[in-house]
Amino acid sequence: MQMIIVDDEAHWVDNLSMHKPWHTLGIEQVHKAYSAHEALQILESHPIDIVISDVLMPEMTGIELIERIRMFDKKIKCIILSGHSDFEFTKEAVRHQAVDYLLKPPTDNELFDAVKSAIDQLNTEWESISSYERTQYTLRENLPLLRGQLLLDALRGHRMPTEEWSRKLENYGLPFRYGDCALLLVRMEEEFGQYKHNGQQLMEYAIINMAEEIIGEFTEVWGVKEEHGYLAFLLQLKEDHSDVGKETILEKLAMQLQYKVKQFLKGSLSIVITEWFQFPDQLPDHYRQASAYFRQIVGDEREFVMRVGDFEQNVSKGTLDAIHMPPTLINLLEVGRWDAAEDKLGTVFAELDDRWSESWEHCMEAGFSIAASFTHLAHRNGYTLANLIGPEIETLQSGEAFSSISKLRKWSLGVLGKLKENTSNEIKDIRSLYVKKVQDFAEKNLHLDVSLRALADHVNLHPTHLSKIYKIETGEGISDYMSSLRMERACHLLKTTDKKVYQISMEVGYLDPAYFIKVFKRQFGVTPQEFRDSN
Repeated sequence: MQMIIVDDEAHWVDNLSMHKPWHTLGIEQVHKAYSAHEALQILESHPIDIVISDVLMPEMTGIELIERIRMFDKKIKCIILSGHSDFEFTKEAVRHQAVDYLLKPPTDNELFDAVKSAIDQLNTEWESISSYERTQYTLRENLPLLRGQLLLDALRGHRMPTEEWSRKLENYGLPFRYGDCALLLVRMEEEFGQYKHNGQQLMEYAIINMAEEIIGEFTEVWGVKEEHGYLAFLLQLKEDHSDVGKETILEKLAMQLQYKVKQFLKGSLSIVITEWFQFPDQLPDHYRQASAYFRQIVGDEREFVMRVGDFEQNVSKGTLDAIHMPPTLINLLEVGRWDAAEDKLGTVFAELDDRWSESWEHCMEAGFSIAASFTHLAHRNGYTLANLIGPEIETLQSGEAFSSISKLRKWSLGVLGKLKENTSNEIKDIRSLYVKKVQDFAEKNLHLDVSLRALADHVNLHPTHLSKIYKIETGEGISDYMSSLRMERACHLLKTTDKKVYQISMEVGYLDPAYFIKVFKRQFGVTPQEFRDSN
């Protein structure tokens, strides 16, 4: 579980987060926030279970923070700390379902008992939601099977008159109507493979039940397992939640589902979310679009929540040109033109990405041709392909190498590298472009909003997805980079200009000069003015 401690007094936050054995209660990560606004940013990008907050803070009180939290998540457990025994505060905390209201300074026993109570409540709630008894009961019912078949028919493009749709939706108790809907496509990752022959259906039903519990608070949820093994969820905003942020609410709910499944079912999910579309007419197109996104964009990556962007689905009949145009791959391999062979593969995959991202047959055509070229080269030199590439031959024999463009690309370039004998080639990763865009934007706009959400919006990614990409590419978190960038800029301005401290504070992105001074001193051990005087 993850917890966040919020207080404008830094010593309270640091002491409670760093010097208490939270791991003994099962708390895996403790986040620190020195203001309610900073806490909300962390809550937006991390799956927080428990919030411990001071009640009196500048700009926003702890009670107001809980009110904001309850707008997007009613299951987070909140504990209030206060130096005041104020009945009104206590009453408000109870009204917003706070687990406890503790007076500062709380004893370790008081604090740990409150957190343990919160954990017990969470475990009870989620164990009930994901219990096998509930999933077995649902599995025995006929109605979910009928609903699932109806949704499968809709995903496949089966057309029905308006009257028949209305009749079936009503008969099956489905509270959907013609109009705006979105689709979540969920892939269960390899941890669930252990249930393949025993209990797989129960795990799928457990995930469907958890999705209905989490996402169903804001939307109607209609789920089914489709023919490729994904779990598909059709979603439509409930009428009493029509004013929530349509563009961001689904990402937040998908992240909650992903986190809770990992926490209570011990398995990972990857999730693709479509744009809003008109149900039922546009459902088949957006379903194919989401499926293509898994193949082309997500590929073998795991635990991502991704939103479908401007991704044109324009599949038409035609031939795959690049693989057959001279010089062919087999000719290049025969004369040892390894760099040209790699460029040839790049051209083939560029055409697959641009024109045939939805066509498995074109992917298979390219795969057979590439595999035949590699095999011919091996045989011509007196070897078998299996001798030269080792375990990679299993991916080819099983057909797994042809199952997606990303897998074929990975397999082909990996085998080409082995055939080149000790010559390694790196594929330029698009993730590096995201990192460069983020850093350029942050450096130019440090005085404006450069929160994680703003950076993610700038590169059109979800905050959590951007955080993962940035960490993979640079080895550090975005928040660490931003903090370092602000402090470096502040030091430079203190040494090279005569600007006032409050002006520098604004220029590096701190609206509250007092908070800037506090952060600066925590970083360097001196105030900004003392730093300037010493330099």
